[in-house]
Amino acid sequence: MWRSLGPLNLPEWEKNILARWRAENTFQRSLEKRRQGTRFSFYEGPPSANGKPGIHHVFARTLKDLVCRYKTMRGYYVPRRAGWDTHGLPVELSVEKELGLTKADIGRRISIADYNRACREAVMRYKAAWDELTERMGYWVDLQNPYITFAPQYIESVWWLLKAFYERGLLYRDYTIQPYSPAAGTALSQHELNLPGAYRLVRDPSLTVQFRSQDDPNLYFLAWTTTPWTLPSNAALAVGANFEYVEVETLQPYTHAPIRVVLAAEALPRYFPPEGDHLPLSPESVDLRTGQLPYRIRRRFPGHKLVGLRYEPLFTYVIPEGDAWRIIPADFVSTEEGTGLVHIAPTFGADDFKVARQHRIPPILICDEEGHPSPLVDKQGRFVPQVTDFAGRYVRNYTDDPHYRPVDEDIALLLRQKGLLFRKDTYEHNYPHCWRTDKPILYYPIEAWFIRTSALREKLVQLNKTIQWHPATIGEKRFGNWLENVEDWNLSRSRFWGIPLPIWRTADGRYERCIGSFAELHQAIEEARHAGLMQENPLDRPDFDPHRPYVDAIVLVAPDGSPMYREPDVIDVWFDSGAMPYAQWHYPFEHTEEFSHSFPADFIAEGVDQTRGWFYTLHVIAAALFDSVAYKNVLVNGLVLDKEGNKMSKRLGNVIDPFELLEKYGADPTRWYLVSNAPPWENVRFDEKRLAEKVRIFFGTLHNTYEFFALYARIDGYTPQPLPQIETLALIDRWLLGQVEYLTDAVTQAYDSYNPTQAARLLEEFVVEELSNWYVRLNRRRFWKGEKDTDKWTAFTILREALLRVAQLMAPIAPFYAEVLWSALQGEGSVHESDFPLARLALYNADLAEAMHKTRKLASLLHSLRKKSGIRVRQPLPRALVPASYRRWLAPLEDLLKAEVNLRTITYLDDHSEAVRYELRPNYRLLGPRLGPRLQELAAYLRTLSQSAILETLQRGALLWEGETFSLQELDLRAQALTGWLHTSDEGLTVALDTRLTPELIAEGEARELIHLIQLARKEAGLEVTDRIALSIYLPQPHRSTLEPFTPLITRETLATSLTWRDTPPSGEPMLFLDTIPLYIEITKAYEHA
Repeated sequence: MWRSLGPLNLPEWEKNILARWRAENTFQRSLEKRRQGTRFSFYEGPPSANGKPGIHHVFARTLKDLVCRYKTMRGYYVPRRAGWDTHGLPVELSVEKELGLTKADIGRRISIADYNRACREAVMRYKAAWDELTERMGYWVDLQNPYITFAPQYIESVWWLLKAFYERGLLYRDYTIQPYSPAAGTALSQHELNLPGAYRLVRDPSLTVQFRSQDDPNLYFLAWTTTPWTLPSNAALAVGANFEYVEVETLQPYTHAPIRVVLAAEALPRYFPPEGDHLPLSPESVDLRTGQLPYRIRRRFPGHKLVGLRYEPLFTYVIPEGDAWRIIPADFVSTEEGTGLVHIAPTFGADDFKVARQHRIPPILICDEEGHPSPLVDKQGRFVPQVTDFAGRYVRNYTDDPHYRPVDEDIALLLRQKGLLFRKDTYEHNYPHCWRTDKPILYYPIEAWFIRTSALREKLVQLNKTIQWHPATIGEKRFGNWLENVEDWNLSRSRFWGIPLPIWRTADGRYERCIGSFAELHQAIEEARHAGLMQENPLDRPDFDPHRPYVDAIVLVAPDGSPMYREPDVIDVWFDSGAMPYAQWHYPFEHTEEFSHSFPADFIAEGVDQTRGWFYTLHVIAAALFDSVAYKNVLVNGLVLDKEGNKMSKRLGNVIDPFELLEKYGADPTRWYLVSNAPPWENVRFDEKRLAEKVRIFFGTLHNTYEFFALYARIDGYTPQPLPQIETLALIDRWLLGQVEYLTDAVTQAYDSYNPTQAARLLEEFVVEELSNWYVRLNRRRFWKGEKDTDKWTAFTILREALLRVAQLMAPIAPFYAEVLWSALQGEGSVHESDFPLARLALYNADLAEAMHKTRKLASLLHSLRKKSGIRVRQPLPRALVPASYRRWLAPLEDLLKAEVNLRTITYLDDHSEAVRYELRPNYRLLGPRLGPRLQELAAYLRTLSQSAILETLQRGALLWEGETFSLQELDLRAQALTGWLHTSDEGLTVALDTRLTPELIAEGEARELIHLIQLARKEAGLEVTDRIALSIYLPQPHRSTLEPFTPLITRETLATSLTWRDTPPSGEPMLFLDTIPLYIEITKAYEHA
């Protein structure tokens, strides 16, 4: 028993543990043991295996794993099933890049079937790497039976959910302005637009443009825009009906022609500095560098007076049918920026679209190649040929061309040439970008299918209040605020590799049908066959694939006999993952009981970026269709950044390879570092040096403590024994047992509150400071001594109990080393099959804990004084002064403190006047304004105070002087140690150390230094700690005579059976020096000497 584990080698030990877990099926055994326990349901958010896993995945999976391991040890049955997210833009874009395609090539250069086949292969390309990382980091999840979102059974469950939305009137089709990604070729939902990093700071040209009145050719309406490329699509101007507007006489800034312009009165200072009102209306008064323009206000009027006025279009590339180019009122008009008149392009803004429809303003449209109405910018983000001046030009940079020239610049130039540009500026603002292509989006008119989430707003908000968010602020603020302003969910995507929308419609839109199962689809195809619209039923084939293009070929029959074709879109991939609580079980077609046991989840965990992603879609589906939450507890983790706080990217070269990290340091230190560094919901600044420190300080200390125990337990033949009765134990033993139970209670509370950071830090403090640096160090002699008495067995039993408890408490976070430690101490079973310990707080004595805390605090302060003085610890010192108020705490533990600090005596005093002289002065900065000239009188009074008066002031916490009270913060306390003394203070505790050495103390210090040198010599000679030795020492006089009286101490401490003091030195150089004195030591094993 009690084998040595050898030098700390976590990566190698972890591989051995993995092999053991596989051989013994430990994960499955841990589940089976708790199968009859209360179910704790966990959902694994499905990653996509089309890319390699990163260090941020290790972070998120560590949090999931530790909660599930903890709950299992608490007796819960916690099955956890892996899953794979297989559809969507990430996969499609990677395949397009790999094959050298664009979206326009699909169906032309490559068939949809071949393209989707490539997507299917690509999406699982790195599954082996994901599986390897999952196992290597110790994440226990069922990889053998994962749910896969491209599986037909999964898709059928999703169709069932979609039909449920449809039947509740929550799934509808509409033509609206939606966020659109030209680079990806598809519309995006609002929650995709609000993923972290989607909004980026950009600098765009902003133009103030003159729109000429139809009725007065010298009158212009000024409108400001940050999207000049939308100006060819202008169809109206909007004003605030109740705002005040002004007509201003001025000069055109570039041509200097006299003109009159209209703008909001509040906008006037932005365009016309006040001094311009006094300048002559002549070209000499114009200064474009300073913005100086001469002007005169002609008249003022309310905005409603402008409504109905008409203006000339800036561009006439397309003349719409209808009543365009007039002024309309709008509630969203503001005077905080711009001119107070808003340029309306109905095809490129949601507000513009709505207000134009409200006032019957026609959009500027053309007919595309298929005869469908289309805006002046195509879906690739380029101007159509009809915009002759800019045909084929990208309206934003959707290229990788470093020489790309913004079309906005050329639009501004053309307007200036026309005399219609009033001002050009640069505007810095946040603009949304596609979450997968990193290119800017457009707001674009699209016919799409929507989930009516706005109708669910109140339900979503109320159900969210029942979820326990960790941290609460994410649920209350970030997620809660999002729900309170939720908009309808744009569900459809004009892509190829995704779950097809199961809706069939007639060409004229009179009939439509939403399919909710394969059985329903099979029956509908049979009806179409009888109507002559289908030749065969593809669902009769066992290999039926419900993806495009196969479902596209299915034609159904309407009630009037006309054909119904499937809506060509696929659905938002976020719906795929949000459907996993149901679709993973093929619900409601199979496993209804399994679903009922697992829904809703007790716990989920993902990164903060999922607030508008998976967390949201889970919540919407569950609330809409089941009137329930999808999860009860959610733990949100922050980002993993580099040590400077920068996001990791290949471009910056700061990406960390998790495989290399685990190979170098091991999974446990990596997991521990990620968890203990900061609370999970905060961003982690990953610093490899600090990870290495975790290995050395925490794991190294814990390992050394076990090795210390194992060494002496092996030597003495210790066998496990029951704990003695608490009342029979020494105070230090009672204290450690109490701390173990207190730690157990605190760690349990931390895990229960989903705060593993607190658990890890509590364990670190206990292992390093309380167990190793205090209990073991103060009790070394009990393990070393030769007598195998009750005292020694008790020390072994208590230390083993503490190490076993640490193994259990750390097991959720560091599963590998916990297993190593448990096996070494327990000998059988797995720590992960053990029951998580329940705190026995009856063993915890709060008074004893406080007394030991104060003793450790005093020891720390006295050690700091020793270090400051340069006096080594092996040198005894005469005494220390501590406050008399500490007597009741310290008296039972005084011998411990004296042994730890190497002191002869401790003196309790109400003051330290024999060691320290105090002086009080005014705090001139604080009291100067209060006292003025009286400040010097106070200073003089403080100089007269005796030491006892100063100490009384300190104890009282305030000074009374001439009827006024002064706090200690308003005074400056200075202390000067007297000769031979050192002192220090911390948090109101002052101690003093007497450093005056007597010859007797010096002699004992030299004897203890000699013992230290002999122990080093033993180690260099390769002796075992149990070997008895014979000593022969030469030390010149008078030092020999000084140390000879300490012979019994020297032999006892060095396990020497004899010590011979030589009269003459042997030949050769001295082996060692005692300070500067040459020292010769000869060591032989005792049996050789005999």
